[in-house]
Amino acid sequence: MKELELESFMHGLERRNPGQPEFHQAVREVADKLIPFINKNPKYLAASILERMTEPDRVISFRVTWQDDEGNVRVNRGFRVQFNGAIGPYKGGLRFDKSVTLGTLKFLGFEQVFKNSLTTLPMGGAKGGSDFNPKGKSDNEVMRFCQAFMSELFRHIGKDTDVPAGDIGVGAREVSYMFGQYRRLENQFTGVLTGKGLAFGGSNVRKEATGYGSVYFSREMLATRNDSLKGKTAIVSGSGNVAQFTAEKLIQLGTKVLTMSDRSGYIHDPEGIDESKLNFVIKLKTESRGSLEEYVKEYPNATFHKDETPWGVKADLAYPSATQNELDENDAKKLIANGCMLVCEGANMPSTIGAIKEFEKAKILFGPGKAANAGGVAISGLEMTQNSMRLQWSFEEVDEKLQMIMKKIHDKCVEYGQEEDWIDYVKGANIGGFVKVADAMLAYGVV
Repeated sequence: MKELELESFMHGLERRNPGQPEFHQAVREVADKLIPFINKNPKYLAASILERMTEPDRVISFRVTWQDDEGNVRVNRGFRVQFNGAIGPYKGGLRFDKSVTLGTLKFLGFEQVFKNSLTTLPMGGAKGGSDFNPKGKSDNEVMRFCQAFMSELFRHIGKDTDVPAGDIGVGAREVSYMFGQYRRLENQFTGVLTGKGLAFGGSNVRKEATGYGSVYFSREMLATRNDSLKGKTAIVSGSGNVAQFTAEKLIQLGTKVLTMSDRSGYIHDPEGIDESKLNFVIKLKTESRGSLEEYVKEYPNATFHKDETPWGVKADLAYPSATQNELDENDAKKLIANGCMLVCEGANMPSTIGAIKEFEKAKILFGPGKAANAGGVAISGLEMTQNSMRLQWSFEEVDEKLQMIMKKIHDKCVEYGQEEDWIDYVKGANIGGFVKVADAMLAYGVV
């Protein structure tokens, strides 16, 4: 039986999926750690499990036609990539952003397969969305788009088939419009979307879950070195939902947050971003949607660095929580030189492969997104459970369950990533997520 070889495998994948660099990057990062494991386990090699896992179960593409407030007919493209449903219904967010392409959604869907597996909940991996940009649109325009989008998507989803959630550009407003349209079309009140409002089947802790979960995961990582978050300094990138709740939980656990960022640059507050300052950022971003440059007008002891990223700021901990590939090899070298001991990914694939290699070389604690930011989808899974049982757990109950799930994910990463003198969390997350899905695929036979 011929063993897999990384470059040969990647050459074939890139040939079959041209023009999709994000997908290529995501697969390479996984395959680099998985191929040695697969070669040592012939049952996975003989069944071509990795080849099958890198090919989506199906890709759905459709036209979305809607009218703007001036009566103009607008056309966008909608997608749903149902990547792998071996361990449960497809589960993954919908992203509305002008940057959305099939390659982006395939990378996100592929990552989702491993992330969902790690949560220990029975969920397959998927991702979807559209190149529609909700920014600057009226509520009525967003409603009409969401209804048009769901008028096609509803044919392909269901509580036991595929349960989408929100992502970039898809918050409570968009989920509500889509859920209302699904209910109208199917004449069913069922948990077909997560991220719903609390009044109609949503879960407590859902908006906080990704950020909180990232911090809980980093707490577990530090505990392996008999250390804690208390008294540490932290860099946080981003200022959206994930970054906001990452900062909030860090502050609650005694960590001084020094930075946040947006597309215009980053703020550095050496005094620390406390709860009142964070509330200012949240209000700025959710109500006026302004630039973080406004922060230094309110808090003049802070500085704003236009068109820059925060990775040169000296701190103990770093939480990249903005977008993919925001932290490159040079940024990683700066963090390491400044004594950073831990990097925990709140965003999806925010570190380039070159950056990850630098973290591994330095043997610092590095939590990859598929493990560290799995809190969001974990709570989505709990929302599905609550919908099925027709009940709603309290904030405290759900937060406790989130902490336990993040601990289990960490334990799984340690189980498969423990090396002689350090823990390779990338290896642990990739193998830990792979085994459960792969074993299910083997059980099904050749399908």
